[in-house]
This record gives sequence, C-alpha cells and structure tokens, in this order.
Amino acid sequence: MKLISWNVNGLRAAAGKGFFEYLHTSGADIFCVQETKMQRGQAEFDLQDYDEYWNSAEKKGYSGTAVFTKKEPIEVTYDFDVEEHSHEGRVITLEFEGFYLVNVYTPNSGEGLKRLDYRMKWEDDFRAYLHTLKEQKGVIVCGDLNVAHTEIDLKNPKTNTKNAGFTPQEREKMTELLRSGFIDSFRYLHPDETGRYSWWSYRFNARANNAGWRIDYFLVSEDMKDRIEEADISPDIFGSDHCPVFLKLKD
Repeated sequence: MKLISWNVNGLRAAAGKGFFEYLHTSGADIFCVQETKMQRGQAEFDLQDYDEYWNSAEKKGYSGTAVFTKKEPIEVTYDFDVEEHSHEGRVITLEFEGFYLVNVYTPNSGEGLKRLDYRMKWEDDFRAYLHTLKEQKGVIVCGDLNVAHTEIDLKNPKTNTKNAGFTPQEREKMTELLRSGFIDSFRYLHPDETGRYSWWSYRFNARANNAGWRIDYFLVSEDMKDRIEEADISPDIFGSDHCPVFLKLKD
C-alpha cells in the first residue's frame, strides 16, 4: 500500500500546477492533503477512482485538510474532542481494518511566536487523541507537523532556534510524541541523511539552493514499524512550497 502526503498551499492553485496529474500517476492508494485553503464546493475536480473526504476551516481561504482514497474506510471522523481545536479543519481520521490514518495540519506558531502557547496546548491534546486511537489498533500520522525535529532536518539550524518550527519547545513536543510510542518513518530508514527537506521558503532562491526544512512526516505507532517498506521525500515534484512525502507499507 502506498500513502502520499502533501501540503499543497492552496489546492486550487496547485491544481493549475499539475496536482491532479501527479495524483493520478503517483500510484497512491491514499493521498492526504494539507492547507487546501478552500471549501469543497468552490471548484470542480476530476478524482476518478478516489473517494474524497474534506475538513475545511470556518475561515475562508485558510488551513484545511482532505483525503483522497481508493481504499474504503470503515469510518471517517473530523477534528477531535477538544472544541477549541475544531474550527480550522486540521484533522481527518480514517479507520481501516488494520490501522487508523490521521491526516493533520499542525498549527504554525506564527510570526513572533504569537501562537506558541496555543501550539503547546494543541500538541498535548493531539498526542492524547493519538493515544486513544493507539489503544485500539495501529496508527499512522501524516501531514505538515510544522516542526523540524533535529538539526539535520533543516539547512540553517543555528540561525533558526528562535523561529517558528524550530524552537526548543516545539522540538521537545515532537520528542515527547516519539518517545510515547511513535516512529518517524523517514528517519527509521534514513537515520543520518542530511539535505533532505520537504519545505522551502519562496524567498532567497531557497529551493534552488536546497535551503529547506523537513517538516512533513509519516509517523507510525511502534507496533507497525515492521510494515514500513519505504519512506521518502519527493523533491522533484513541484506545485507548492512543500513537496510530497510518501510511505509504502508491506501487506
């Protein structure tokens, strides 16, 4: 089974840059999208063999997630049981026979870290939610987690320690999540690789210079680690300031 995750930074914009051509040639059984920035009725898309599930933000043109899947889920839920986190369309959970798949777009701490306190609350509540799922069956978490976990996960760690996505607080929350029973599938297979990023600023020719950050992930609960066949990043795919990441599972 192949799963792909991509922050498209606006699905209508990405659609004009080859998104759906990539979707239909990618071989993905399940394709997760973050930052759709739209309501479903705002555009017509040809999804062919995929069923679609959308969670849009109440605020127009902001945030939002979607999942396109060839594999029919048992159940689909949106957000999780903390009301303050239920307005920005950030989480979709699909239950399948062997696992839960959670597509997430983690809140950014923002310019000047103005949302860092909210982000810390989100991290604790979201981790608790994942553990309620993990008690029942395996869990896969994918999406833009808005954190570069270690220094090898971004090009310029020393100059970014006070910036959103690489603060000690955010990195520690990722460490806490991994220690609680989850595995970063990319690092599981590529523990020491450097220069592997999934997001580049639109400024300063960052992508051409590969001055990026790895902030898009597939995490799996520890009971699923033996099913990891391949986990990697696709920097050759354009259409957003992020590129897709993917996970292949053994049967």
